Amino acid sequence: MHRRWVQVGLLSIGVLCGSTAVIMIKASDENPFLLAAYRLLIATLIIFPLFLREKNQYTKPYGFQQIRWSLFPGLLLGLHFITWNMGIALTPVANASLIVNTTPAVMPFFLWIFFREKINKVEIIGTVLALVGLYLLSYGRVDLSATDLRGHLLCFISMLFLAAYFALGRKNSGRLPLWLYMWPLYLTAGIFCLLTALPFINPIKTYSLTNVLIFFGLAIIPTFGGHTLLNYSMKNFRGQVVSVANLGQIIFSAFLGYLLFQEVPSPMFYFTAVLILSGVVIILIHGYRQR
Repeated sequence: MHRRWVQVGLLSIGVLCGSTAVIMIKASDENPFLLAAYRLLIATLIIFPLFLREKNQYTKPYGFQQIRWSLFPGLLLGLHFITWNMGIALTPVANASLIVNTTPAVMPFFLWIFFREKINKVEIIGTVLALVGLYLLSYGRVDLSATDLRGHLLCFISMLFLAAYFALGRKNSGRLPLWLYMWPLYLTAGIFCLLTALPFINPIKTYSLTNVLIFFGLAIIPTFGGHTLLNYSMKNFRGQVVSVANLGQIIFSAFLGYLLFQEVPSPMFYFTAVLILSGVVIILIHGYRQR
């Protein structure tokens, strides 16, 4: 029981860290390809000592056969970051958050394709509660006809990349210790984003102090803290559990908006927050993955 609550706490911290990304991305005016590349490459540098230590302690074979488990998820993560950065620039935050947080609706398909894992009745109940709350939260303040359709399409594609990346994490992260899986993943994603940026912008240029700080902020908090803990949680929870729990980013983002920008949530927010959190709590209680 103690271990379960430790894992719930780590998952919650991962969701909290991930909720900071949209604020920093929106505050940056950097090229979306470079923004994605630098957050990933800096995260790679941060965890490199942890990777080396774990590699030296690992007694099983570790070569390309094992590294390749990180390659395809890394490409998906890079594509998610690029399309997400581009979508946020073209779409109001409310619209972008609505679309990218619909991952629980498509996650069961990816879990079945990659892992043959079916969601159970309890997960269905929790997912429905959370998605109803998400719909009510967005109702009335998201006008899909008034904004750039390209932004909506990019956010939708980004959501698909995110769901596939998490589903593969559910399958592959359990095969290796955490850092042996995450370091090649972040490196692959970062190099991919940087190479993809080259036809559009020269990365050798002067960067503003604000953007440099945002690079490091994105690398440390939502990447190192957020994505690492979410992938780690895939070892201990079923895939749909992590997907629905990640909806807690909406609650944390609203809290951060209140602290940083004095944005007071609407009365409807509190009702929808209860629905979302109810769905999250239901699946967390029943979705712990016993080893």
